[in-house]
This record gives sequence, C-alpha cells and structure tokens, in this order.
Amino acid sequence: MNAEPLALYVHWPFCVSKCPYCDFNSHVREGVDQARWLDALLADLAHEAALTPGRRLGSIFFGGGTPSLMPPATVAALIQAADRHWGLAADCEITLEANPSSVEAARFADLAAAGVNRVSLGLQALDDEALHFLGRAHSVREGLAALDTAQAAFARVSFDLIYARPDQSMAAWEQELSRAIGFGTGHLSLYQLTIEPGTRFATLAAKGALTIPDADSAADLFEQTRAITAAAGLPAYEISNHARPGEESRHNLTYWRYRDYVGVGPGAHGRRTGDATFRRKKPENWLAAVDRNRHGIETSEALDPATQAVEALLMGLRLEEGIDLTRIAALAGGTPPLDRARVARLIEQGLMVGDDTHLGVTAAGMPVLEAILREIVTD
Repeated sequence: MNAEPLALYVHWPFCVSKCPYCDFNSHVREGVDQARWLDALLADLAHEAALTPGRRLGSIFFGGGTPSLMPPATVAALIQAADRHWGLAADCEITLEANPSSVEAARFADLAAAGVNRVSLGLQALDDEALHFLGRAHSVREGLAALDTAQAAFARVSFDLIYARPDQSMAAWEQELSRAIGFGTGHLSLYQLTIEPGTRFATLAAKGALTIPDADSAADLFEQTRAITAAAGLPAYEISNHARPGEESRHNLTYWRYRDYVGVGPGAHGRRTGDATFRRKKPENWLAAVDRNRHGIETSEALDPATQAVEALLMGLRLEEGIDLTRIAALAGGTPPLDRARVARLIEQGLMVGDDTHLGVTAAGMPVLEAILREIVTD
C-alpha cells in the first residue's frame, strides 16, 4: 500500500466566454445538462478510485473552464464521493477556481458549505482598461467585491494577476502589485502575458496588431515582481506563484514535486503509479466515452523510467526548492538525464545552484528557465 497522499483534479470545461489569451480546455455552450454531467463525473471518478485503492486524498482541485459555474450541489456530491472512495486527509486542501462575477460570488457561501476550503480567484488585473483588453467580463469594482466575499467565505484565498501587458511600465505594475498585496491574501499567482498558439491574441500578434514587452523588459518586470513580493512576505516558491510560508498550494506542489495525482473530466491529465492518463478533450466526446466505458480515458500508458525522470526534472526545476537528484536517479533507474557539463557551466554563470544531490535554478535563471531546461535535460 502506498501511504503517500494522492491528489484529485476535476475539470469543468465550460465558460461564459472564451478569453483571448486562454489556451485551456474551455468551451462555451448554451446549456449544460447538469444531472448528466454529475453522473458522468461520478463515474469517471469511481473508475480512478478503483485503480488507486488504499490511498487517501491530500488535495482536490476543481479547475477549468470556470468551475464556479458548477452548482454547489454538484461540488458537494463530488467531494462526498471522493471521501467515500479514498477518504480525505484530515487537512485535505479543497480548491476551486472562480471568476469574480457577482453571480458566481453569490455561490461562495454554498461552495464553502459543500467543503471547498480554498478558492483561486481570476481577478487578472486591477485596471478596467486592462480587464477589457484581456476579455474579462468583470470590472475592478465587481472583482474586489467578489474578493471580499471570498475572504469571508473561505479559509484560504488566492488570486491571479497577469502582467507584462502591452505598454505596461514598471511603475504601473509596482502600483498594481502593491495594491494587490494590500488585500491580505496568503497566496498570489502572477503570470506574464504570453501569446499562446491558437488563441485570439495569437491571431492579433500575427497581424502585428498586438505587441507584448520584449524579453529584456519582461525579465525586468519578473525581477521587480519577485523583489516586491519577497519584501511583503510572499516570496516566490514557484516561477509564477508566491505565498506566505505555509500558504503554498499543496495541490500544485503535488504536480511540481512529481507525486501521484488523478484527473477526471474532459481533457484531464493524470500521473498515477507510473502511468500517464489523458481524457478525451471535447466535452461531448468525453461524455460519450463515459456512457460507453464508464470512464473518459482516451489514452493510458506506462511511462518508462527515463520519461518519468525527465518529467520530474521539468516540473521540479520550476520550484525554488529545486530537485533531489537522488530521487531523480531512482526514477531513471540509474543516472539522472542531465548534461553535467552544461549544468556546471550554468552554475558558474549564476543561473543554477547545486551539488551531487541537489539542483535548483537561481532567481537570475528563472526568467530563462525554458532555455535552461532545453540546454541541460537529455533524452
């Protein structure tokens, strides 16, 4: 029996509208058959539970899409089913992503009663013009009202902001971020705007109608972000996530530390006992698969040791704590898949830090993390 807690991810794929920067598995539908969706999610969850006996859940994460559009009764039923199948750890972290509309905020008390104890709120900006640019439906005033409601309803609250927006100055971002810190949450997710393939922003960028800060300007904003949050007692613990000590997202740490998690719902990924699972992405295709098979899995494959070691490296080096090379070697069944000469050169350049048992990326290296990973990770 594996005594290490398991994490559960539940994907709700529906949104009111599609944001122009978003490449997540989100869909706009005129109507949703709530009873059918609950039955299907319960079946998908039961399938995963049967394959992971004897595990307890350390965290549950409702993501999307916009899971705050889920009826609270659906959330409650899924939490209760998870408890029946696995059992929840005494300190189980149960997070739900939410949009800060007044309609969704009105559900917060019921979601808390259903068992949610942490909410991640998609504020995205504290400027109405920026919110319009980002395609968000809420205003700053509505977003901050939702934040107040969330802080009253939930034990833990995080919210997202997107920076490195077109023409955003360091002074403007410092003012916005300082205001955000003043709201007193224990966790902030701060993402640089990136142009993702297949999004509306990608189309605009290809036409020359959208330009985001260049690499040097983005790096300056990144360093400024880290300095401001560290000074406020919310240091970065992952490349884009900042928290007071003890307020880190335990669910996301499961991913970054390459521990076991199961994913249910359209497009959900899982990593459990050495297997990688991927569920059908389109909502209607996932529903049809659950109707046929009582689960929505499209592919499930056993990962070879080398692949597991590479995935653990790619995830773990996002963290300030870095990686345990002894564990990576164990996953690989031998030597970690690293180019040691290139690692040594990056350590000399101050972009990495490490020894025979530990490896991490420095603050100077984090803005170029993707380039570092391409440089050092071997197949």
